[in-house]
Amino acid sequence: MRSFAIGLSLLVMILANNAVYGQLHQAKNVKRPNIIVFLVDDMGWMDTSEPFGDRPYPLNNTYHTPNMEKLAAQGMKFTNAYATPVCTPSRVSMLTGMNAAHHGVTHWTSIHKDTPSDHQDSIFHRVEWNYNGFSPIGGIPHTATATPLPQLLQDAGYFTVHVGKAHWGAQGTPGANPLNLGFMVNVAGNAIGHPQSYYGKDNYGNIPGKFTFNAVQGLAEYYGTDTFLTEALTQEAIKCIEPAVEAGKPFYLHLAHYAVHDPIQGDPRFVQKYLARGLNPREAKYASMVEGMDKSLGDLIQYLEDQGLAENTVILFMSDNGGLSLGYARGGEPHTQNYPLKAGKGSVYEGGIRVPMIVAWPGVTEPGSSSAQPVIIEDFFPSILEIADIHASDLTQKIDGKSFAPILKNEDSRHSERLLIWHSPHRWIMDAGPGINFFSAARQGNWKLIYDHRQQKLELYDLSKDISEQHNVILKHKKIARSLSRQLTDQLKKWGATMPTYRINQERVPWPEESDN
Repeated sequence: MRSFAIGLSLLVMILANNAVYGQLHQAKNVKRPNIIVFLVDDMGWMDTSEPFGDRPYPLNNTYHTPNMEKLAAQGMKFTNAYATPVCTPSRVSMLTGMNAAHHGVTHWTSIHKDTPSDHQDSIFHRVEWNYNGFSPIGGIPHTATATPLPQLLQDAGYFTVHVGKAHWGAQGTPGANPLNLGFMVNVAGNAIGHPQSYYGKDNYGNIPGKFTFNAVQGLAEYYGTDTFLTEALTQEAIKCIEPAVEAGKPFYLHLAHYAVHDPIQGDPRFVQKYLARGLNPREAKYASMVEGMDKSLGDLIQYLEDQGLAENTVILFMSDNGGLSLGYARGGEPHTQNYPLKAGKGSVYEGGIRVPMIVAWPGVTEPGSSSAQPVIIEDFFPSILEIADIHASDLTQKIDGKSFAPILKNEDSRHSERLLIWHSPHRWIMDAGPGINFFSAARQGNWKLIYDHRQQKLELYDLSKDISEQHNVILKHKKIARSLSRQLTDQLKKWGATMPTYRINQERVPWPEESDN
């Protein structure tokens, strides 16, 4: 049974915004679309039965995601969509429209305030970065300050709801609480980056004597039940938007699943069929988590259809970084879980940053369409504002993202010369894989440049011919490499990005264009 008290309190909050909403719509007799961001954690480009490559690959046959297939049939699939190598930078970029090298949250944030999450290194000093995350309020040390997207949507009359993983700021800072960022409702979102447990029987980690900071809060009604965390969040998301639906007000739902981040725990609803197929037990659990996420998407789509909302609701599906591929965390050979992409989460190679993305905008986007235009996660900020017909001014930050709304409208908006940038001047883990720990990268057109800070080495790949980044062609295309290294350097300097310094002599690592290579 729906909670009448919760529904009434949410409705009161909606009505409190009627004055703003009414003023806007007296001037513009436009019904704004509902907007749903469906954000998945650590989902790789290949973790789906909906192919994002030029053809289906073997890994596509591993997973069962019929609702992603349905969403792709209803909207547009982006085959060259990018996030950052790890989660918090992506999440901050989505809410601010800034590239991670610009906002300075270049690694995931610790739960604890004033505690850098990147590891000490024997060769490099730790760089200066915004390790407390994002804040809408200035003057807080080691935070990025910007006007958050949810606040702009709320100001325009949207009922704004966050459900699931937040991970925008450290505990004790404003960014840790979604209610400080323009969300009117928050369920289960705070400073944590992953759940202690996905199982309702474990109270999602809230067990006396076994509690850690990663215990998921705000879901007490599911404690002791068989409800998997992904399912609980889905049910809560639907509950939270119902008052807005009943009041006829537009809503913005930011449903950010903890899945499929570790701990890899099998979803009991689906895991057995993957075990029966002979999958590695750990991979079977992972595949079941993917399918549970897909069921959530399907349940949400079904709710919209049942309520007659589907034709006026835009759904944006995205992952916050590439799929996990570390040997201790996944089954099988390390760094093969995203094949044909190279490496995985934490890496600036394609496996760490290229992610599945689908946008369905009914009546605007051509059903079953696809775009190869490279886009990046900071593009969500201007795109959502354009979808909502909001013309924001007086922003704290300068926006780096470009709206992909014209692409959704089937307009000719190719940006062949656009430069996409990744900057990760950190040591994440000791047993690193390819492209992890102290790397920068840039993509322009089909050309991809990698800069290894440790070796001061540049690599160049033609992604149109070598999506697996196996053939470094820098010796054949030195002019292109010089151009990309110069552009990457210029932009990093413009944004005030930091490079590591050597412990032995305190000298800075050369910028990409200064590399002897």
